[in-house]
Amino acid sequence: MAKTEQRSRLSRSRTRSAWLFLAPMLVMLLIVAAWPLGRTIWFSFTDASLDLMSEARWVGFRNYLEYVDFGDGEGQYYGLLADPRWWRSVWNTILFAAVSVSFETVFGLIIALVLNQQFRGRAFVRAAVLIPWAIPTIVSAKMWAWMLHDQFGIINDMFMALGLISEPIAWTASPETAMVAVMIVDIWKTTPFMALLILAGLQMVPGDIYEAAKLDGVPAWRVFRRLTLPLIMPAVLVAVVFRALDALRVFDIVYVLTPNTDATRTMSVYARENLFDFDQFAYGSAASTLLFVVIALITITFIMATRMDLEGKRS
Repeated sequence: MAKTEQRSRLSRSRTRSAWLFLAPMLVMLLIVAAWPLGRTIWFSFTDASLDLMSEARWVGFRNYLEYVDFGDGEGQYYGLLADPRWWRSVWNTILFAAVSVSFETVFGLIIALVLNQQFRGRAFVRAAVLIPWAIPTIVSAKMWAWMLHDQFGIINDMFMALGLISEPIAWTASPETAMVAVMIVDIWKTTPFMALLILAGLQMVPGDIYEAAKLDGVPAWRVFRRLTLPLIMPAVLVAVVFRALDALRVFDIVYVLTPNTDATRTMSVYARENLFDFDQFAYGSAASTLLFVVIALITITFIMATRMDLEGKRS
């Protein structure tokens, strides 16, 4: 009985110490995240504008959805949920995130498997692989904008020399290729991030199992399928979640490469345009709020679907 009480006191003491250490971080999160988010949600239910934010009035769900009766038996829905440009932005964002993260996961896994092997110059190759990720996003976007240029870009020159195309393509200006161009730039830049996280998972796999599999004559592809992939799957899922969160909030690459283009406009770009360019602050706040909701729902759904173990418990 005394031992049980002592363990209980020790557990409570550890819990208090944990909360004490977490308190500064929680306070900072409240200041830099929770308060701005709360203000954004509040403004989405008002008629706020940039020059009259202090005089904002409550208008309810008008920014999200409102039915206007014209008085002749006819009417029309207005608001964010009735705006086809918003739903096009949602589709563009989900498409961009799904395709980019899928390719980055596959390429990152391949690169991580290569970098996990022993070979001369491995340290140099590891450092070189991280270069695209280390370059600032704006710099990468401007660099690729020149490379994809229809008149001066090296990409068109290479494809024409190889006979893949017969004339230069305006990659970032054409609606048919603009999203593809944005995805290519993002995949090039962010694949090293995925490779780094997956490589960390590979480093945790015990080498003994590979030695045992080699002695038993198990083929390499079966070792990867039966041993490597299941063991690194937690690291892969964490990498996918982190990358998906970033991809769903994509703004800078799209804004630099293809500004004001319906084919690539994402939710973040749509919200920014209404917040500042069109001086519809309340409407843009509603778009920002729905962006938060969409990201939260997709993330929660993915975590539940993949049964991710966020607390480190084993069932």
